[in-house]
Amino acid sequence: MLAFVIRRITQAIFVMLIISLVGFSIKNQIGDPIRDMVGERVTPAEREALRDRLGLNDPFLVQYLRFAGNAVRGDLGISFFHKKPALAVIAGKAPATLELVLGAALIIIFVSLPIGVFSAIYPRSAFSRFTMAFSTLGVSVPVFLTAIVFIYIFSVELHWLPSYGRGETVAIGGWDSGLITIDGLKHLILPSISLASIMLPLFIRLIRSEMMEVLETEYIKFAWAKGLHRKRIWFVHAFKNTLLPVITVFGVQIGIMFAFTILTETVFQWQGMGFMFLEAVERSDISLLVAYLMVVGAVFVVVNTVVDIIYGLVNPTIRIAGRK
Repeated sequence: MLAFVIRRITQAIFVMLIISLVGFSIKNQIGDPIRDMVGERVTPAEREALRDRLGLNDPFLVQYLRFAGNAVRGDLGISFFHKKPALAVIAGKAPATLELVLGAALIIIFVSLPIGVFSAIYPRSAFSRFTMAFSTLGVSVPVFLTAIVFIYIFSVELHWLPSYGRGETVAIGGWDSGLITIDGLKHLILPSISLASIMLPLFIRLIRSEMMEVLETEYIKFAWAKGLHRKRIWFVHAFKNTLLPVITVFGVQIGIMFAFTILTETVFQWQGMGFMFLEAVERSDISLLVAYLMVVGAVFVVVNTVVDIIYGLVNPTIRIAGRK
C-alpha cells in the first residue's frame, strides 16, 4: 500500500510541475510586467535596467526555476490591480467558492444516491422512467440557463429566495462564512442547486447503471439463492460495490465543479474565486490569473490523488494492478 501511495503522490507532483510550466509560460508570454508596473513614465533605458534588476532578461529556464521555487514557498506573484500577493487575494475569495462547492456536493450526494438506487431496483416504475427522462434533459441544459430560470421563479415571481450575493456572513478566524447565518444559507440555496444541476443527472444515471450491472452479477444471484433478505442484498452487497466507480467519478467532478463556479458565481454575483477570475480577465491581471490556474490545478490534483488512494484502500485489486 505504501508503494501505491508513493506512486500516486509522485504522479501528482509531476502533474503540478506541468501545470506550473503552463502557468509560467502564460505569465512570461502575455503582457509586459514592466509596463504594468511603471506605465509610460520611464525611458526605454530605465525600463531595460528595471528588467535586468527583476531578472526578466534571464533565460527561460532560470526564470521558470525561480518561479517554481517561489511557488513552493507560497509566492505566486503580486496582483497588479489589488497591489498585494495574488495568493492572499485568492484566499480571501476561496471561502465563498468552497461553500458553494460544498453545498452543491451535498445536494448531489443526498439526492442522486436514493434516486439512483431506487431507479436501479425498480427500473420499470413510473418514477424511474420519469427520472431518466428528466436527467437526460438536465444534462442538456447549461448551468447559467438553469440559474436564470431559478432566479426568475424563486426570486422574481415567488419572492422566496434572494437572487444575488452571499448575504450575512460571520468572520471565523480568517474565514468569512455564511453557513452559520440564516440569511447566508438562504443566499446559498439557489447557487448550490444551480451548480449541482449540471452534475446531478450524471450521477443519477451513473449510480443506476452501475447498480443494475452489479445486481446481475453471480454473487448477487448466489445471495438470492441463499435466501438473504432483499434489503441486505440491495444495500449491503450490491450498494457497496456500486460505490467504487462512483467514488472515482465524484472526485473528478468535484475538481471540475470549481471551473463551473465561474458561470454560477457570475449569474448570482457570488464573490468567489470564479467571479474574481472574470474580473482578473477584464483587468488583464496576469499574475492573478496564473495564481488562479495554479490553485485550481492544485485542488484538482489533490482531490484526485486522495480519491485514488481511497479507491486503492477500498479495492485492493487496483493496487495489485498498478504493480504490473
